[in-house]
Amino acid sequence: MSHLSTLVSSALGQKAAVAILDVLEIVPALAAETDGPVSRGVFAMALNAVLFHDVMNRVPLGAAYVSERRAEGHRILFDHGALRTIDFGDGPTGALPAGHQAFARILQPLGYEVADVYPLDRLKMTGRAYAHVDLPEAIPQFFVSELHVQRFSPAFQVIVHAVFDSSADVLGEAATTALKAFATDGVCDLDEARAALPQIVAAFARTHGPLRLEHYEALKAESAEAAWIATEGQAFNHATDRVPDVQAVAESQKALGRPVKDAVEISGSGRVRQTAFKAQPVSRTFVTDAGEQTLTVPGSFHEFISRDRFVDEHGVERLDLRFDSGNAQGIFKMTEAA
Repeated sequence: MSHLSTLVSSALGQKAAVAILDVLEIVPALAAETDGPVSRGVFAMALNAVLFHDVMNRVPLGAAYVSERRAEGHRILFDHGALRTIDFGDGPTGALPAGHQAFARILQPLGYEVADVYPLDRLKMTGRAYAHVDLPEAIPQFFVSELHVQRFSPAFQVIVHAVFDSSADVLGEAATTALKAFATDGVCDLDEARAALPQIVAAFARTHGPLRLEHYEALKAESAEAAWIATEGQAFNHATDRVPDVQAVAESQKALGRPVKDAVEISGSGRVRQTAFKAQPVSRTFVTDAGEQTLTVPGSFHEFISRDRFVDEHGVERLDLRFDSGNAQGIFKMTEAA
């Protein structure tokens, strides 16, 4: 059994692991590792597979699309996952490091580095693309955005503290041990990696406490993105399928009557094109003075991206793995309304 299969099975169970690894396009170098310690690239791919499985469970429309593609004989080339964080600007977020640093401490030991930084000024946020050093085209990127609380009104800042000061750090000793090994040696003992994976996966979730309805409404009045983080936490906001022709995918999904973004987002270079399903409506329970109230709010969604190859300044042909601030802010609109 490969290290990749062993890790994913330990997190999801064998049946679910077989299913998700059959769906995803995985390069032989990652699928073939069977002996010795676990490489950081294999662990990163295992983490991505588990997180992709999670977001598909939460986005039935994305799961239906993925199932149809597999039935047609295609696999999903998982391009990137996106998540949102809170940055107070002057300290941690509850028990978590501030903003993107909560995930830098996980991603950097696994072989990721910040490939670029993207101002998202209309949203009062900043995005960072984390790309894998070893296999940047084959291992999914992470697009980690952080909301800058200090750019909002004083009242908003008070409420954000009330909501997010309870954020817990779920990384325990097993995760710390494994991440230290990956950071130092680039590899980790298989048993240690298996013990660490559930703790690291748990960091990609909501880790703050119950949410009061009046707090949610106040956040939503100034920032749909803050409201989304308040209900969904650091779960994958979306997972993205890299496809040859995103326009064709958009048209085919619209023909099926599915809720796709009205227009494809095109980067300034023209080489990166993106669209997405609209966010999955989900039910969330809020605390009120009268008890509890359940509302339908925006959840996560599935995205599509096409990337062209180009010749860089060194004369090397490569895939354009960059993002675009305009594209990103357009895609963020998918979670504005349920």
